[in-house]
Amino acid sequence: MTATAPEGVDDSHIVSARGVVMPRLIYGTAWKKERTASLVEQALRAGFRGVDTACQPKHYHEPGVGEGLAALFAEGLSRSDIYLQTKFTPLPGQDPENVPYDAAAAIGAQVRQSFAASLRNLRVDRLDGLVLHSPYVENADTLEAWRAMESLCDSGGVRQLGISNIYEPSRLEWLCGAARIAPSLVQNRFHAKTGYDRELRAICRERGILYQSFWTLTANDAVLAHARMKELAEAYGRSPAELFFRYLTQQDIICLIGSSSQEHMRQDLSIFDFRLTPAECEEVGAMLAPVA
Repeated sequence: MTATAPEGVDDSHIVSARGVVMPRLIYGTAWKKERTASLVEQALRAGFRGVDTACQPKHYHEPGVGEGLAALFAEGLSRSDIYLQTKFTPLPGQDPENVPYDAAAAIGAQVRQSFAASLRNLRVDRLDGLVLHSPYVENADTLEAWRAMESLCDSGGVRQLGISNIYEPSRLEWLCGAARIAPSLVQNRFHAKTGYDRELRAICRERGILYQSFWTLTANDAVLAHARMKELAEAYGRSPAELFFRYLTQQDIICLIGSSSQEHMRQDLSIFDFRLTPAECEEVGAMLAPVA
């Protein structure tokens, strides 16, 4: 179970098992390159209070995230108002020409070096979440990385830990059993080809792990184009995308949103102004049919 929400936490936020307050919508910063700083600033001005990034120059411009945050902090936005998470990306996921840590170092040292780089890039002295970008092929290597992440949690540099791109329920069960500090979140691509992670999400619910979705719109064109989805959206005066995000947040799924449109940012953040009925949630849920 997730922790009890403290006084003042509204429906747009959720609390992790470690007591960390997280927005149900988080701004995702992958593939934004030189536009990262301006888009992060725009997202924060629109009302986003959660940001996801990674120490992976191949797909993320982490220093740009720090620049965007700094602009708003300089205007009075409090660091405590922002949920900030980044990722440690194992060597196979890095550009070999631009690795942000010593590629020859032991995995634990790579984690610590990546973490230090993230703090410099983001211009902060702590992180709210640190996510292992993907498990290693060997469980022993995954555990070595996780132990280093746990030590960062122990030192107060990170409030909670997570893992991304983990699609085998047995591997999540293994990690939960091997970890001293259990994962607080799982961040996965949300699409039909994995059956929408139904089994894995059931494990998350049982263990009090929050599930974060990415590729939420990109991978679900058929759902967004469904006739009944369009009818429901029209009835609420919303877009199918907004309706889908609202459905997911009502299932306690945290959605990463990477829009570069200020209008779409504001529309997405406004989804907490309405709530789908249980019957409507069942209808939308029935649209998430796994691919045979």
